[in-house]
Amino acid sequence: MRHDRIKKRMFGVAAALVAVVLVLLAVFWYRTSTRSADRPMTELANRKETIHLWYTDDALTDYLSSKTLDFYNNTDIRVDVKLVSGVEYLEAVNAASLDEEADTPDIYILSNDSLEKAYLAGLATKLPESAPVYDDQLFHQAARNAVLYDGKYVACPLYFETSALLYNKTYLQQIADEANRAGTDEAQESGENPDESPGQTVTADQLIPASVVDILTFADQYSTPENVEYFLRWDVSDIFYNYFFIGNYISVGGAAGDDKTLIDIYNTESVSSLKVYQELNQFFSIDTKETNYDSILQEFQEGKTIYTIATSDCIKKLDEAAKNGEFGYEYGVAKLPDINQELTTKGMSVTNALVINGYSEYKESAGRLMEYLVREASADLYPMTGKLSSVAQRAEDNEHAAVFMENYQESVPMPKMLETGNFWVELEICFAKVWGGEDANTQLRHLSEQIKTQLAGEPVTEEPLEDPQVELLPAVEYEEGTGELDVTPETQQTPQS
Repeated sequence: MRHDRIKKRMFGVAAALVAVVLVLLAVFWYRTSTRSADRPMTELANRKETIHLWYTDDALTDYLSSKTLDFYNNTDIRVDVKLVSGVEYLEAVNAASLDEEADTPDIYILSNDSLEKAYLAGLATKLPESAPVYDDQLFHQAARNAVLYDGKYVACPLYFETSALLYNKTYLQQIADEANRAGTDEAQESGENPDESPGQTVTADQLIPASVVDILTFADQYSTPENVEYFLRWDVSDIFYNYFFIGNYISVGGAAGDDKTLIDIYNTESVSSLKVYQELNQFFSIDTKETNYDSILQEFQEGKTIYTIATSDCIKKLDEAAKNGEFGYEYGVAKLPDINQELTTKGMSVTNALVINGYSEYKESAGRLMEYLVREASADLYPMTGKLSSVAQRAEDNEHAAVFMENYQESVPMPKMLETGNFWVELEICFAKVWGGEDANTQLRHLSEQIKTQLAGEPVTEEPLEDPQVELLPAVEYEEGTGELDVTPETQQTPQS
């Protein structure tokens, strides 16, 4: 199963969306000027105590129902909570907002990549400076950038999703212990006193890789437990798990993902990183047609894999599996590995945020609910839903969540620009072609030309870059049929500009 939460947001035609937004803007201004006058005062009075909250993820149902009841008990403001299909979700919000007979969603939960569309349609509004998003002690800059559009905060972060390195902690300890026992035995055989000449002691923490090269070297230097079938597996078919390879070297809209002048996709570092990605196919022969995130996480749960790239939902899944006796290992979470000492990485993130509807007649009450959900109710978000709060302090309660928060701070938010709505699909296609053997330099150049052409409205041609001539990985030979890697570390060369 693909990463559907991302896929649903990837498709759409950008040009058509722009046209729709323009129409919605006109309707918005007409409606806001006439609605209050047309609606009888008695109807307004009957709705005075109720605001409407919309969301799309059923995992939030119990949490929102419980917390909005607490909110009502504390404020006398009733909240009607409604689960809505994620298919054409924003269109449904708009339709209800325009329908005089429907209950307008006063506040709703939306992923950050849709905020431009929502704001231009009048379905989001600039938050007042009293809103919690302005509190830099409450949110890291990455969370705030995710909800920033055209210099304005148009939503408030609620929870996030990003990726990290997941590893089998039990296996690393076993491997370290075995290496130390072997060292002791060797010392005894040579006539040395192990207590007087203990030699180098290997710890499990030392086996947590800082780079992909470290994983390859680890595969050569240490024997693995009998149950292990793979050193590293990840969903190479999904851009969410692949993005970190080039995330530190490309820009689509700048830090906030909303600046059409900041497009940098095709450069020497991004090409170099993608060439390494292609080279990894010979070491980790992952069939894109037979593997996906769920199957790979299941392999990890069964103890078949030492390392994988996982999203933040893995914490709850593995903890529940352990409670049910379906996962008998300790696990750890680490920052995404760099490629090597020269080429670094950066992951992608999606932030789900609370949005106050520009059509709402109860923006003040909706703002009070936003304040409550972020400042007070967010403490129960993970325990009740498995979703990680964007509030910085909340991660301190869980060591694994804290690592995901570190990755979140350094992540790239999905951009908000309508014109680049197809970028993630096209980037995923680019990665698939490169994994299958096509030229990384050519594919990235074509992708950059396509995106820049969409933004400029006229053809854009990139000057071809000289292909980086670098040895980015150690000299590695794969022993066919053994499942083992023979790795000889070599001096890495710096990419040539």
